[in-house]
Amino acid sequence: MKKKLLEVRRLKKYFPIVSGFFRRQVGNVKAVDEVDFTIFDGGVLGMVGESGSGKSTAARAAIRLIEPTGGHISFQGNDFLALGQEELKKTRQKIQIVFQDPYASLNPRRTVGESIGEALLYHKLVRDLQEQVEVTANVLTKVGLSPDAMHRYPHQFSGGQQQRICIGRAIAMNPKLIICDEAVSALDVSIQAQILNLLIELKETMGLSYLFISHDLSVIRHICDDVVVMQQGKIVEQGSVSDIFHHPKNRYTQQLLAAIPRDHPVY
Repeated sequence: MKKKLLEVRRLKKYFPIVSGFFRRQVGNVKAVDEVDFTIFDGGVLGMVGESGSGKSTAARAAIRLIEPTGGHISFQGNDFLALGQEELKKTRQKIQIVFQDPYASLNPRRTVGESIGEALLYHKLVRDLQEQVEVTANVLTKVGLSPDAMHRYPHQFSGGQQQRICIGRAIAMNPKLIICDEAVSALDVSIQAQILNLLIELKETMGLSYLFISHDLSVIRHICDDVVVMQQGKIVEQGSVSDIFHHPKNRYTQQLLAAIPRDHPVY
């Protein structure tokens, strides 16, 4: 039986609408409304939908990068919303995130070694600077970069290499779950394939689980086990990759699938 890693029930994230001279709240924007999903240990859950559908907000609320308005979140069987600051700090080692724009998520004034190694010292995963350098070199090797890269700055790398650095920063914490928020959408198609293959390899060697957010259904089909389809802050359909791609029930899902470019278009 599959073991549940992250279980989200009735998740809500509302943003207030204010108006008038006294800035009174007159309503809410329901960015995420009554969302349920489960990520299993070693599994990959894809989350798809058009821009503004609430994918990224749901993911960030689920891991408390932004505090949810309501709902229940369980991580490794524990109530995630009940964690205090110290407990949350420890749990954050097990949940990492890779963002869409790798250059924007790296500090241009820090070397690659500093970007990856800082969290190792902060969470006391290494004893001293020498061990920090050794672990950082090992991480860079895992993501397909030379250990010498730790002495260089982000602007000295291509977009694909920068994303490898961001993935390396995430896996340095030995996490259980990685959120990939449009992690390959800003990359060239050939580089996308390399990054996806790297993520699959790391999943198998490190026992990772992913929440993979994307608007590209071809990517979702390649890497995911299950799929959640979101529209206007709600889940309209969810199921296995096979069910969603071969037997879509919701009209919105059917429209998304119809928009996938054909490999061999007929004119």
